[in-house]
Amino acid sequence: MSGHSKWHSIRHKKAAVDAKRGKIFTKIIKEITVAARLGGGDPDGNPRLRLAIEKAKSVNMPKENIERAIKKGTGELEGTHYEEFQYEGYGPGGVAVLVELMTDNRNRSVGEIRHLFTKYNGKPGEAGSVAWMFEKKGLILVKKDQVEEDRLMEIALEAGAEDIKEEGDLWEVHTTPSDFESVKEALAADGIVPVSAEVTMVPQNTLRLEGKEAEQMLRLMEVLEDHDDVQNVYANFDIPNEIMEEIGGKS
Repeated sequence: MSGHSKWHSIRHKKAAVDAKRGKIFTKIIKEITVAARLGGGDPDGNPRLRLAIEKAKSVNMPKENIERAIKKGTGELEGTHYEEFQYEGYGPGGVAVLVELMTDNRNRSVGEIRHLFTKYNGKPGEAGSVAWMFEKKGLILVKKDQVEEDRLMEIALEAGAEDIKEEGDLWEVHTTPSDFESVKEALAADGIVPVSAEVTMVPQNTLRLEGKEAEQMLRLMEVLEDHDDVQNVYANFDIPNEIMEEIGGKS
């Protein structure tokens, strides 16, 4: 899990830079639109929409942008119809990679994603080839200097967390998707501000990478996440923290 969690931490820090470029806005607007289309425009009754709005607010998206995206999803305003699907493949060293996409042109997106896998020493996989290796979980990362382990365990487990793990300078709080919000709210009520908090796909096992394969893997993650049609990328690599930070710092 070390590489997985460290990547989440690095990606979270880069979100502010992405927000300036507007790219992160585009991805969140897509998510809000689709969430509203599938579950309605009321965030109180639509957990997926509620999480998307929280993410939008975390990167300071203007309120009018959020409201417009919701209205496009509910049909009050004309908007693009996005199709959701997963693309599965393998990165350097045989790492399992699961890509979630939203697009208005599936064939175009598939061709471009396949090209990126090939370019960065990966290869496409068949449908179902890697998805089984991941499990949907709530993952909350908290800096160790924010809270003592005993206190964190008391709050999180009482609120429904499944497990708490130590990873470098972070605590990992794992939850089921249904308990994610209650655990996050319990931490917030105690003044604990996470590095990142999201419902994600957690790998059931990991593959350790070093050297050139580690660098290629992180480059593949970056170019995939930078693609306009990609919403999320999950992979089961485990790269030592010092290598992750060195390569991540170059980005």
